Amino acid sequence: MARGTLWDGSHYIGETWAVATSYPNFEGKHGEDAFFNPDDFVAYLRRNGGLDGYEPPRSIIMCYQRQLFEFIMAVENAERPNLAATYRGLVTLPDTQAQVAVLGDFGIGAPVAAAVLEEFIALGTRRFFSIGTAGSLQRDLPIGHTVLCDRAIRDEGVSHHYLPSATYAAAEPGITAAFEAELQSKQIEYRRGSSWTIDTPYRETVAEARHYQQQGVLCVEMEAAALFAVAEYRQAAVAAAFVISDSLADLVWDPQFHSDETATALLRLYEATRAVAAAP
Repeated sequence: MARGTLWDGSHYIGETWAVATSYPNFEGKHGEDAFFNPDDFVAYLRRNGGLDGYEPPRSIIMCYQRQLFEFIMAVENAERPNLAATYRGLVTLPDTQAQVAVLGDFGIGAPVAAAVLEEFIALGTRRFFSIGTAGSLQRDLPIGHTVLCDRAIRDEGVSHHYLPSATYAAAEPGITAAFEAELQSKQIEYRRGSSWTIDTPYRETVAEARHYQQQGVLCVEMEAAALFAVAEYRQAAVAAAFVISDSLADLVWDPQFHSDETATALLRLYEATRAVAAAP
């Protein structure tokens, strides 16, 4: 969206008039075929022996925080399938009969998250759980609290190349409901609601934060909208949850990435995610 004067076709958001811009740049892109797709990349890997013996897990947990991934590696006796040359951060959990895998050490942000999601869908996995950290936009959502994201504002570039322009991309309802039930079962305090996905963390402005805060958006992060859009396009399922690790709620940045509250909450969120990912 771009701020501008009122004209035919515009609509009202909060206290500002917004006019729709044309994005992607090429009109009609959503009706065109891509040069190549993830199945082509998977075929390439097969031709080069990169998938020999690989069996896709039923569920993959996408993990962005290195400290959490290292903890998982240390305590889960995690095993690396025959994808180490291409996806060195993929490990399977033996006591789930390798039906649950954790993907870490692949980077952050919408473009890379969307790319690996595409490839693992093509490799045969259909259920994904994205867990990480987010910045709070609400004063009653402090450090260490959990957010279950059911929709995300599309303020990144990736989602617009998959779906026609709209304000939100939505999580898959079924596994989001299962995720919520598990959070409740484990008595994890959480809020369910929307996030603001933006892929430029150093260009989050005070004006934007104030606007989304007034709209009731809970937090800001970097991947959810893109993941939801890719999953909808490929008819897969993605759920997402975050731990609040920093706050913009008072319109001054308060980073607490390494606090005990953040670390403890991430471990509890992982435990809940592992349980729902392993469920039939």
